[in-house]
Amino acid sequence: MKLVTWNVNGLRACLNKGFLDFFHSVDADVVCLQETKLQPHQIELELPGYELYWNSAEKKGYSGTAVFTRIKPLSVTCGIGIPEHDTEGRVITVEYEDFFLVCCYTPNAQNELARIDYRMKWEDDFRAYLMALDKKKPVVLCGDLNVAHEEIDLKNPKSNRGNAGFSDQERGKMTELLSSGFADSFRSLYPDKEGAYTWWSYRFNARKNNAGWRIDYFILSHRLLPRVEDQVIRSDVTGSDHCPVELILK
Repeated sequence: MKLVTWNVNGLRACLNKGFLDFFHSVDADVVCLQETKLQPHQIELELPGYELYWNSAEKKGYSGTAVFTRIKPLSVTCGIGIPEHDTEGRVITVEYEDFFLVCCYTPNAQNELARIDYRMKWEDDFRAYLMALDKKKPVVLCGDLNVAHEEIDLKNPKSNRGNAGFSDQERGKMTELLSSGFADSFRSLYPDKEGAYTWWSYRFNARKNNAGWRIDYFILSHRLLPRVEDQVIRSDVTGSDHCPVELILK
């Protein structure tokens, strides 16, 4: 079973930059998108064999998630059931026979950590949501989680310490999540791999120089780890400032 997550940074823009070529070539069972930046009626997208699910932000052209699946889900839920978190289209939960798949676009703490208090509240509420799901069946969480967890997860940790995405507060919340029965599947497979990034600034030739951050994840319930065959960061795929990440499950 192949799962893909990708922050497309505007699906309409990404469609003009090779999205469909990648989609058809990767031949995934499920593709999860973040930052779609659209309402479903604003796009004509036909993907034969797939069911398409959307969760759009109330604010137009902002945030938004989507799940395209060729495995029929048992149920699909948008949001986490808390009104203050559910206006920005950030979460879609798809229930399959043996696990929940949660596609997430975590709120950015913003410049000078302007939104850090909200981010901390989000982290606690979202972790509680995942733990409640995990009591029913295992969880696969994927998406742009807007944090580089350890120094190995970004090119310039020293100069970025305290910035959005690499603040002690955000990193601490990721540690809390991973201490609650979940694992970062990439680091489980490749604990020492350096230079493995999923996002690059559009400035300073960052992508060309591979001066990036790993902020797009597959986080799994511990009991799913034996099913992980591989996880591949597709840094060769352009079309966004993020690249797709693939998870192959046995």
